[in-house]
Amino acid sequence: MTLPIPNGLTPPSSHDIRIAAIDVGSNSVRQIIADVSPTGQIRVIDEMKAMPRLGEGLERTGALGQTALDAAIAAIQRMVTLARQLGAVRIEIVATSAVRDAANANEFTGRVQQATGIETRVLSGEEEALLCFRSALAHFELGAGRSLVMDIGGGSLELVLAKDGLIERVASMPFGAVRLTERFLSPMVRPRGVRQLREHVRDGLRRAVPVKDWRGTRVIGSGGTFTNLAGIMLSRQGVTARSPHGTRVTRVELEHVLDWLQRLAPEERTQVAGLNPARADIIVAGLATAAEVLARFDPRDLLTSAYGIREGMLLEAARVMPVVADPGATREKSVREFAERCHYEEPHSRQVQTLSLQLFDALAPRMGLGAVDRRILSDAALLHDVGYHINYENHHKHSYHLISHADLLGMTPAEQIAIAHVARYHRGPEPKKKHRSFAQLDRVLRERIVKLSALLRFADGFDRGHVGAVGKLKVRWNADALRVTAVEATGATSVRLECWGASRKRALLETVIQRPVEVIAPDGTVVSFDEGDGE
Repeated sequence: MTLPIPNGLTPPSSHDIRIAAIDVGSNSVRQIIADVSPTGQIRVIDEMKAMPRLGEGLERTGALGQTALDAAIAAIQRMVTLARQLGAVRIEIVATSAVRDAANANEFTGRVQQATGIETRVLSGEEEALLCFRSALAHFELGAGRSLVMDIGGGSLELVLAKDGLIERVASMPFGAVRLTERFLSPMVRPRGVRQLREHVRDGLRRAVPVKDWRGTRVIGSGGTFTNLAGIMLSRQGVTARSPHGTRVTRVELEHVLDWLQRLAPEERTQVAGLNPARADIIVAGLATAAEVLARFDPRDLLTSAYGIREGMLLEAARVMPVVADPGATREKSVREFAERCHYEEPHSRQVQTLSLQLFDALAPRMGLGAVDRRILSDAALLHDVGYHINYENHHKHSYHLISHADLLGMTPAEQIAIAHVARYHRGPEPKKKHRSFAQLDRVLRERIVKLSALLRFADGFDRGHVGAVGKLKVRWNADALRVTAVEATGATSVRLECWGASRKRALLETVIQRPVEVIAPDGTVVSFDEGDGE
């Protein structure tokens, strides 16, 4: 439905379109209002959620309960009112499993039309799966290899099997968290009920989806089951992330969480850190279903998606088809676009990134760092000064807050938090446990942040004048010291300031590698920093 824009409310760009997407599920009704660009960028304006549990009792009665139906209609009315007030030019409403399977579906859609003037599109299982896949395609790198996108809702499980970003098979099964809870786990979760539930799902998967050529495939999980699983895992790691998107969970970790939760009483599950209390009664069924999918396809791990049907609806309504991304492309694009939005100083940031990676490549084996750490350092170097977007004073702290709250794709929440911390510690005080956000991280992550911060601080010093005077760094590890020689870039007349800057910022690196660091000028002299030199 297309609506006029109220006076004073216009999308921020003439090329963007403001769209509201309302997803009526078996467990919840969720709305997202966002500006969608022609290239598929989604800028969220507002969100609203209600949990009327439309699917509750559906397995037993075959119809939507009147109380839940009334609550859902009221929620949709509020959402449509908000969307119109915020200037949405399109409002899309879709309904999934509960309405699809209900004998009184026409009553529901008719009442929505009467209350809002908007027609509800009741999705088939296949349409639901395709919207989830469209969303995954926009937020993950599915351009190479085999992928499985699964969405567990309140009433159904959707699976999409794709190769090199192209869909090969779609399946929809009645294995939603609300439906399975009512059938197998009410009124209490018992081991026998969980076993029966898993056997039921296992049999259905065996009949519906093949595994030949798909074992070990990349698996992406969409829906509340997975965002809550990610929330639990992040809480255990001490990571406070803006979004659970991109969290990796191994099959063993999922099984451990499932085993733990099924042993807790319902009231105890509501107290679990990272788990939404409103989902505590159905989380076991959702995780048991996910566990059976993983057992069927045997992936290395599971990637959590914070995006699903609603984001797919936004892209569909804006007529945007996401481009299949090659490995690494989504992350690089996301980081670069964020840096550009913060008006970063690109030449300096690129220079520091280059010098940081030269140091990393020379020292990583001795520092116990790997490929994931290299990507974290690369992104932190590019973004270390984005805090200038707010102001110069304490810009390193501003960088931390901007990065930790950014919408960055292609990385895990733990990686994003690490990038934010490494950028924060490129100057100023060294990482300390009295810094609350740093102290709450687990020990392993803290140690990696300290090592990467030491490299970034040192590299940043080698561009003290922001003129790219240093062409490259020659690194030599001696028994008594680490010697780093600065080589002048083509056209540079002197690197004395840069050598002085690096010498000034070498202390943390010396602590990490437990030996002195000597900064050597092109003429072979050692450049030292005297505390009386200022700064």
